[in-house]
Amino acid sequence: MSHLTAMKARDLGIPFEGTTGKYNSISDVKGVEVGHCTLIEGEGELKVGKGPIRTGVTAIFPTGKNPDKVYAALFSYNGNGEMTGSHWVNESGQLKGPICLTNTHSVGVVRDAIIQWRIDNNFYTDPIFWSLPVVAETYDGLLNDINGFHIKKEHVFLACDKAKGGKVMEGSVGGATGNICHGFKGGFGTSSRRVSEYTIGLCVQTNYGKREHFTINGVPVGKEISDYKPEIQIKQPRLDTEKQENGSIIVIAATDAPLLPYQLKRLVKRITAGLARIGGYGGHTSGDLFLGFSTANLIVDPSKSRVKTVESLSDMYLTPFFKAVAEATEEAIINALINAKTMTGINGNTVHALPQSEVQEIFAKCRL
Repeated sequence: MSHLTAMKARDLGIPFEGTTGKYNSISDVKGVEVGHCTLIEGEGELKVGKGPIRTGVTAIFPTGKNPDKVYAALFSYNGNGEMTGSHWVNESGQLKGPICLTNTHSVGVVRDAIIQWRIDNNFYTDPIFWSLPVVAETYDGLLNDINGFHIKKEHVFLACDKAKGGKVMEGSVGGATGNICHGFKGGFGTSSRRVSEYTIGLCVQTNYGKREHFTINGVPVGKEISDYKPEIQIKQPRLDTEKQENGSIIVIAATDAPLLPYQLKRLVKRITAGLARIGGYGGHTSGDLFLGFSTANLIVDPSKSRVKTVESLSDMYLTPFFKAVAEATEEAIINALINAKTMTGINGNTVHALPQSEVQEIFAKCRL
C-alpha cells in the first residue's frame, strides 16, 4: 500500500498564510531527515498479540546521520503523554537524534532500539557512550492491537535506516498509522515556512480533538460535516470523542535560524496558537508535547574545544518566527488529515477520511 502522495491542503484551494519551502515540509530545513516504518496487517475481531495491527514508527534526524548534538527545547501544553529524554533536554538545552514517534505502549522498546541502532552505527561522539533517546507517543488503541506489542527492534531500525530528506510521506504512516483527529482519520503531517533567509519546518502526529471544534482557516468545517463519524463497535467512555476532547498531538519543530534553547522554548510555546486555530485546546486527557531544535550551532565533542562560540538571533527579530510556527502547525495538521485514508481496524472499528470534495464545497460557499 503506497501512502506517498503529492497532495497538500493548498492543492484543495485552502488559502493558508505564509510562504513555504520547496517541499512544504520539515525537511526544508537543511539536513533534517524523516523515515517511517508502517505496520498494517490483519482485519476483523481483536485478538491480542495477533492483531489487527495498525501502528508504526517514525524517525526524525535533526542533522541527518551526523551524531553531533543541537540546541533544543520542549514545551508541555498538556502533559498526559510521554516524551522520554525530556528532562535532559530541559536541563541541558541539547538534543541528539534520532527522535522517534510511535504508539503509547511501544515507547520502551523503541527507546531501547534507538540505543542499539546508535551502537551498531557508531552514532555517538562522546568518549564514554551513554544515551537518553527522545521517544514520543500517541494512543492508537481504537484501531490497533496496542496491547499486542507488535513494534520490534527491527521496525525502529527500518525507520531510522529509511530516513532521508526531500519529500516526506504523510497521512496514515509511521507512528501515526492508527491515529484519529477531530473525528476523522488522523496521521502524520508536515509543513514549513520561510522567514527572511531562514526556514522553520515541523511535523505533527495528530490524535486529538472533537469534530464540532474542527476549523480550517477560520471556517467551522467540523460543524458543516455531520456525517463520516467514527464507527466504533466497542465504546470506551474515556476515549469517546463525542463526549470530551482527548487524545494527543506531538509536534517536532526544526529551524536553521541560530536560536538558543531559551529562544526555542519561546518558539515551541507558539505551537499552541496553531493548534488553537484548528480547534485543539489541550483536554484533560490529552498529551500535547512540543519539541523544537535549531541546526545552526552544532555541539561537537566537548573534548575538542573547551570554549565554544555560537551565534544567536536577536530577540527583537523573533516575532515573525512565532507567527510562522503557528501557521505551519495549522497547515501540517490539515496536511495530515488530507493524506490520511479511511481505515478499518480492530473489531471492524472504522474511521473515515476527511472528505476532500466537501471541504472544497464548504470553502467555495464561504467565498460567495
